[in-house]
Amino acid sequence: MFEGVGVDLSSLSDYSDVPEIVEDGDTFFENALKKARVVSEYTGEVVLADDSGLEVDFLGGKPGVCSSRYSGPDATDESNVEKLLREMKDVPMDKRGASFVCALVLYRLDGTFDSFEGRWQGKIGHEPVGNEGFGYDPVFIVPELDLTVAELPPETKNRMSHRSKAFGELKSKICAEMQR
Repeated sequence: MFEGVGVDLSSLSDYSDVPEIVEDGDTFFENALKKARVVSEYTGEVVLADDSGLEVDFLGGKPGVCSSRYSGPDATDESNVEKLLREMKDVPMDKRGASFVCALVLYRLDGTFDSFEGRWQGKIGHEPVGNEGFGYDPVFIVPELDLTVAELPPETKNRMSHRSKAFGELKSKICAEMQR
């Protein structure tokens, strides 16, 4: 997602013994900021962190920041999807609006940061369809394509996704700063 920007990146796996970070924020932004701050303080580097998940309108924004553990502490992608579909069993299609959300935080050594958010609007289907992707992809319908995310080729998903939108904002900011 940083192709053509000219930024060198390291992975968290390049560092040993990074402290475990409990994602206990109420928003995706709060979790991304916490991860970025903790890792930056540990590594002494500028850090980019994200948090993302699914917000379902009918459920008041749930599963939200609990997306990966929606069905409990031993949650799997399948058990999370099953719980979501049970909770939406009799909900008509016109009330099944949802968004994938991605919050990115670029945290600097002086404690300043920039944040970016990407949203991908869709609907929750009535059953899983498709074999690509992970998480809620098999039940998240992209209305303009009338396909679930799990039916999309990776390059289409990467071009349209919430992460792509958040990274697009970040890239624009970086490119603008590099031109100064």
